[in-house]
Amino acid sequence: MSKKFTVAICGGGVGGLVCAIVLSQYSDIQVDIYEAANQFSEIGAGIGMWPRTWKIMQALGLDHDLAEVAIVPPNGVPQVAFTFRKGDQAEGRNFYALNTPGGLISIHRAHFQSTLLRHLPSSCNAHTRKRLVSYTQPARRTRRSMAGAAALPKVTLYFQDGTTAFCDVLLGADGVKSNVRTSMMKEMASLARAQGDAAQAEVFMRAAPARWSGTSAYRAVIPAEKLRSLVPGHRVLTHPMIYFGKDTQITVYPIAHGTLINFAAFRARYDLENTTLDAPWVQDVPRDELLRDFHEWEPEVQALLQCVQTPSRWAVHTSAPLGAFTFGRVALVGDAAHAMMPYQGSGAGQAVEDAYVLATLLGHPSTSIATLPRALQIYDAVRRPFAQHVAKVSRDNGLLFTMNYPGLTLESPGEDVPRKLAELSSRIKKKWEWAWESSVDDDVERAVRMLEEAASRS
Repeated sequence: MSKKFTVAICGGGVGGLVCAIVLSQYSDIQVDIYEAANQFSEIGAGIGMWPRTWKIMQALGLDHDLAEVAIVPPNGVPQVAFTFRKGDQAEGRNFYALNTPGGLISIHRAHFQSTLLRHLPSSCNAHTRKRLVSYTQPARRTRRSMAGAAALPKVTLYFQDGTTAFCDVLLGADGVKSNVRTSMMKEMASLARAQGDAAQAEVFMRAAPARWSGTSAYRAVIPAEKLRSLVPGHRVLTHPMIYFGKDTQITVYPIAHGTLINFAAFRARYDLENTTLDAPWVQDVPRDELLRDFHEWEPEVQALLQCVQTPSRWAVHTSAPLGAFTFGRVALVGDAAHAMMPYQGSGAGQAVEDAYVLATLLGHPSTSIATLPRALQIYDAVRRPFAQHVAKVSRDNGLLFTMNYPGLTLESPGEDVPRKLAELSSRIKKKWEWAWESSVDDDVERAVRMLEEAASRS
């Protein structure tokens, strides 16, 4: 069968692979996925998945394979997703149980990616050692000039090894350091300058690089047996926990069917938010550094810290809220579009949603090489407001987790601590409810309806 157009996906992480899997369902679309590394691999440890994302896994037929490697609560049954505990004191205290329909699905990131790779069909052309440097695309054309669609020039991809490739549409799923985003912002800035809008050009250029959030995360994977030998009944062995503290916070939960514990401890410096960090983004650090930052925390947290042998310290970076996820025949997906704080466990899930909505639009019968920009614009209209809202409330939750939310402190003498903690819990839950009270199906239906209405008018 002849192909109606070719799609190049830059980046073989979660978003890129899901996009490739969905697109490969359409036999008239050629899919090439380019990965910068020597092989498809993921860094990091645990992924938390909420019902919105799990429904996509079910729709793609991935849920059964994922259930073999993930901790999946009974579907739709109310579960304690996380227990909140104030831990930055000699004697900690539980203060809230976050009950959600379906609870938290937890999975090792490497297991998630290996499952995605197994479902990547052979019709998808996978290329490794292909680090994109930049791209160029033809100048935007009028509808009349697009009549000869078959003659439309290609988007050109330039790789670090000196080679080039061509496609009809480029999807940038290349992460927080995205070169696709940088090239897109440069392209948009160039057009703004040509139109005499130097101020807007500067806005685009400032949005190109990732920004340090001021937050650092100590990450590790703890063998469950090691923790069990130290504290046989430790609550983290069976229950996801969020430990709260002033300027600090710890999230831990079991993965790999309870054989491993995903550990992430955060230290926030909001005075350094949106600055540039002149240091490696990820590096192994001595355990003493971690112990020093959390030395005043309660004994059950100290037990966790004792199980961390070589923590890696991650400088958490985000992207600026973009004015568009698409330009011409190029679109951004996942962290390339909306790198966010990790305080709702939703970065990977939002990448999956991007991929699912975008690939559905590209595979729609009304989408042709001539109407690709229209499909991308609808993707932007549907996904950008939602993903940027999730990024905002993820940041808000971080302020709450680290006791930095405006007007909500626990430092004044005589503070009504139980009441304040109850208020804090209520705010966190309200900002998180989208993850289990809404459905991505509604977004897909709206996007397809917009596409079909636009096609009927053309």
